[in-house]
Order: sequence, then structure tokens, then C-alpha cells
Amino acid sequence: MEEHHNEKRSTFSGRLGFVLSAAGASVGLGNIWRFPYLAAKYGGGIFLLVYIVLALTFGYTMIVAETALGRMTQKSPVGAFRKFTKSGWLSFGGWINAIIPVLIVPYYSVIGGWVIKYLVEYIKGNGKALAGDGYFTSFISNGTSTELCFLVFTFFTLAIIYAGVRNGVERVSSMMMPVLVILSVIIAVYSVTRPGALEGVKYFLVPNLSNFSWMTVVAAMGQMFYSLSIAMGILVTFGSYMKKDISIEDSTRNVEVFDTAIAIMAGLMIIPAVFSFSGGDPDMLQAGPSLMFITIPKVFESMGFGTLVGVLFFLLVLCAAVTSSIALTESAVSTFQDELKWGRKKSTVVVGVIMVVLGTLSSLGYGPLGFVKIIGMQFLDFFDFLTNSVMMPIAAIATCLLVSRVIGVKKIEQEVLVGEAKFRRKKIFNFMIRYLCPIFAAIILISSVANAFGWIKM
Repeated sequence: MEEHHNEKRSTFSGRLGFVLSAAGASVGLGNIWRFPYLAAKYGGGIFLLVYIVLALTFGYTMIVAETALGRMTQKSPVGAFRKFTKSGWLSFGGWINAIIPVLIVPYYSVIGGWVIKYLVEYIKGNGKALAGDGYFTSFISNGTSTELCFLVFTFFTLAIIYAGVRNGVERVSSMMMPVLVILSVIIAVYSVTRPGALEGVKYFLVPNLSNFSWMTVVAAMGQMFYSLSIAMGILVTFGSYMKKDISIEDSTRNVEVFDTAIAIMAGLMIIPAVFSFSGGDPDMLQAGPSLMFITIPKVFESMGFGTLVGVLFFLLVLCAAVTSSIALTESAVSTFQDELKWGRKKSTVVVGVIMVVLGTLSSLGYGPLGFVKIIGMQFLDFFDFLTNSVMMPIAAIATCLLVSRVIGVKKIEQEVLVGEAKFRRKKIFNFMIRYLCPIFAAIILISSVANAFGWIKM
């Protein structure tokens, strides 16, 4: 045992604590604004079907591998990789896993700040103004107000992390996740019962083979990565906080079910409402922020109960954003603690400083810093592209190679079997981790980079 710190490693109180925290990590803005948009763009029901199949195979394999790696080594990603690769390029995989959250959290918090702003405006009863043309654009180009909202969100996240794993991460996730489920059910029911909404429900839930294309698979794969928090170092870190008597396989299943259910609920909240609002035009579901901050307020305004639904919806989005930003920040803080032997408080403060500096770039990127572009993108879009399309697939490939070539599947199997009678999806796991996962990750990497540079159109 090499114990350098005098502090004992934090743990989750039990399986529910782990599941709610890991589900909180995976249920985030990605589910709410990326999933409905991609589902609408790439064929509705058939996209949903492909997504579920991938989540149960590829997603499952990666979650089990990362959680087992964390629990086995009791370390965050850098330490976990180093334990098995003393030198060589693979140990670099641990660092990529560790750097990803440090780059994601700042721009994620900027969007979290936008959500706070909208929630406050809805509470004040300004739903009509939010639905006005050009409101969002003028808000994000005003540096002062976006920066202020960003700082509020960031300090809220840091305060939770400062409190620790059990008092902070687990407690907040355990409170927010049930609220999130209840709110999403209320809004989905409301949305589905609007006139003209059933067309949208049908499009989203009934698979239509004629809508299938190769891009359906690539898009579903990319979304699954983003959505299940794979290859961000989070699951390795959370695995290291997991007690030995908790079943990895059962917990993974719970996280998958939870995450997919919320993604489907988000689809049911958004797609039918937009269909009803636009008279059945799926092109109204624009990408990313414009869906949530421009289309949705217009839809709510047209429904009549604009204010109440607006408050509930942005409250739900805020819960989703906070649980994810906590997980990302926790992963970053954990790396500082493990690698530099710092205490939690010092690590949290340093990560906080990095967040404020990098986040400010993204926050001002549509306003005062709008003239700065990296490969033709604003800071926020660039950080999103770099982490999501370039670094995460590379981190996933490194994890697959580490597990299948260096550690060996047998060792992971033993870890999964601690306190378990059998490893149920062992065959799927072995096949996926050895062959399919690295290939899938490489496909995502190549297609996203080619798309960003305009070599292919996605």
C-alpha cells in the first residue's frame, strides 16, 4: 500500500450515492439540448433505437471499465494509468482524461450562467421579453451580465465541491436528481398534450427505417459519449470513491437506465412542443443553445402558461447543469489532490482560479472578445470541439488499450466480481473493449475533425 496522504480517501455512502452522483454527472445539458436536436435531425425513432443499442453495449463497456479501473487503483485517472504504465505513451492517456474536465467545466459554467439568467427573468415574469427576437444575442454579447451570471454559477459549484464527496457531491446530487425527474415528467406531459404535438411524439418514438443513414450511427455514438460521461475522467474518479461491496454491474445498469430515460424525457419535452409550435417542421429544432434559449422561450410564450412552465423548465435545466458541473470539477480537484498531494481546500481554490480564467474567455467570446477566433470558432465552441470531438475519443482509445492490452480483461473481471456471483455481460464486455470500442472512438474522432474543417458535411 502506498499511502502518501494522511487523509483517507473519500467514499460514497453506498450504491444509491454512487448511482445518483454518476447519473447526475451524465444527465446534463447534453441530454436536454443535444439529444432532442440530434434525434430530430437524424431520423427520430431510428436514432433513438440506435442510441439505446449503443448505450447498452459500447456505453456499458466503457462505464464498467472506467469504474473498475478507479475502484481497483483507488486513484483518479493519472494515478490509475500510471499504476499500470510506468512509462510510454499510454500513461499520457491518464493525463488526457484528467485535463478534459478542466477544459469543459469553464465553458459549461458559462452556459450554466445563461440558465440562471433565464430562470431569474422567468421568475420576475419577463417571459415575453425572453421570447422576443434578438434577446439572447444581445444578452450574450453584453460582457458584464454574462460574466456576472457565469461567476454566480461557478462559485455555487465550487462551494459544493469544497464541502466534500459525501456532504457536497453526493448530497446535492441526491436532492437534485429526484427533482429533475419530477419536473421532466410534468413538462413532458404538458408538452405532449398540446394540439399538434402527437405528430412530434410519433416522429420521435416510432423508428422509420427510411430515415436511417450512416450519420445516424455516428451522431448517436458521439451523443452517447457526451451523455454517459465516458472518457472524461469522471467515472474513474467516482469509481475510486466506490466501496468494494457495491456491485459495479448493477450500478452501471442503473446509470444507463437513468440517463437514457432522462434523454427520452427531454425528447418528449422538446420535440412535440416544437412540432406543435411550428406546425410540424422538424427544422425548427436548431442545434445547441439556440434551441434552449431562443426556440423554447418562444414555444412557452405561445402556449399561454409561459411563466410557470418557463420557471419549471429552467429550474430543471439548472439542476442538470449543476450535477454535471460538480462531477467535472470533482474529477479535476481529485487529480490535483492525488498528483500534487494537496488538500481538498487548496485543490478546489486552484481549480476555481483556472475555471474563472478560462471561463471568462468563453463568457466574453460572443461580446468584447468576439474578434478572437480559433479555427473559425468562438472560445466556447472551440473548447467544446477540442474536448468533445478530439480529446474524448483519444482518451477512450487509451482506456480501451490500457484495459485490454496492459491490465488484461481478467483483472477487470476480478474487480467486477468482488462481492458478485457472476459477471453477466462478460462476453459483450470482452468483445467491445478489445475490438469495437477503440474502432468506434476512432470513427468519432475522424468524422468530427473532418466535419470541423469542412472536409465532410455532417
